[in-house]
Order: sequence, then structure tokens, then C-alpha cells
Amino acid sequence: MPVRTPDPDPDESDDTGAPRDPLEGIGASFGGPGRSLGDGGFGSPNAGSTSNPGWLSDVELAEARRRLPILYVEALPVRTDGMGAVTQVGILLRATPLGEITRTLVSGRVRYGETVRDALFRHLENDLGPMAFPLLPPQPVPFTVAEYFPIPGLSAFHDDRQHAVSLAFVVPVTGTCEPRQDALEVTWMSPEEAASDTLAAEMEGGRGTLVRLALASVGALR
Repeated sequence: MPVRTPDPDPDESDDTGAPRDPLEGIGASFGGPGRSLGDGGFGSPNAGSTSNPGWLSDVELAEARRRLPILYVEALPVRTDGMGAVTQVGILLRATPLGEITRTLVSGRVRYGETVRDALFRHLENDLGPMAFPLLPPQPVPFTVAEYFPIPGLSAFHDDRQHAVSLAFVVPVTGTCEPRQDALEVTWMSPEEAASDTLAAEMEGGRGTLVRLALASVGALR
């Protein structure tokens, strides 16, 4: 099944509605002597454009995916009891751009100039809604680093578009989850159900393995 890790549309506008430029102030010599940010080079806007050079167009993103590993964050939302033990695991039901329905995790790319923590918070809010109230420490530590390859068999994880390097986290949430964007719902299940072969068969890109690694990292597998 083709894998499509979600890439939400960027919100790169400032308070006035004008595009925000994360590279503003770097200078006209960016990329080499005499080269300006607006010369139409890779990763920069076309001449005369005010586009944000920190976010690639579809064509530029496709080109980057053919040449570079892309950094992602992924999160397994969980609910815990008073002792901190995991009691429920949240799995997303998502519609892919190809019209397929699949089970997956909260995930998405890290933007240029964005901290890993900020990327995590952004994608958790995008997928679970603003009232999910994720508990993120000042310096989140991933339980594993998952490598997705376009060629099956190189690792347990597969993405037919790209080589993606994903920092994976277990994130407790304490609020109400109301899925947004292309997340249709979040299904809360027991750790045993989340680690089952049945769920793994419904998940894209080998993420059933990632769920089991996540549960093992917090002692929730028995």
C-alpha cells in the first residue's frame, strides 16, 4: 500500500497576514557571492516573489525527497493513570491523498528553524485538536529513531516517496481529543489491543512495529 506521511499546509503568515520569511536578514550572499534569496534557486522563491523560502513548493519538495533524507517527528498519544502507567493508546484513523483509509500515528515534518518540541506540539495540535493538552517536557527525548526507506526491506519501515528519518515519542495527553485536518478520528484502545497483529496489519509503513517499540519503552507490554 502506498504510504503518504501527512504534510499539513504551512501557516507561515505574520499577524498582518503577510508571508513570514524565516530567512529574512541572512543577506544577499546566501548560497554564494552575489546570489540573492529571490533568484529562483532551489529552496528560494522565484524572482520578484514574496514566497516563504523556508517552505518548499511541491516541485522543490519532490526534488529534495530524491536527494536528501527528510526529518519527521512521530508521536503515540497515550493516557496514563495516577502512577504514570499507560492505560490507553490513541491510534489515528486517517484518509490518505489516494482516498485510502488507514491507521497511523501523529506525524509530520520538522520545519526549517523549528525546534523538535515545537514540531511535536504543532502536529499534536493539528491532529488531536487544541484541547488535547499534551504533556511535553522542555527537552523531549525520542524512544527510538525510525528510518523509512523507499526501497522495501532495508528497515522495518517503508515510505514509497522518500528516505525519512523520524524521531518517535510517547506523549501523554490529558485533554479532549477532537481530530482535525485529514485525521478522521482517534481510537483509544488498551496497550494489548494496540500491540496486536490485527492493528499492525491496518497500519501504514510498518508503524505497527513502532507502536510496539513505543509500548515496550514505557513498560506497557506484558
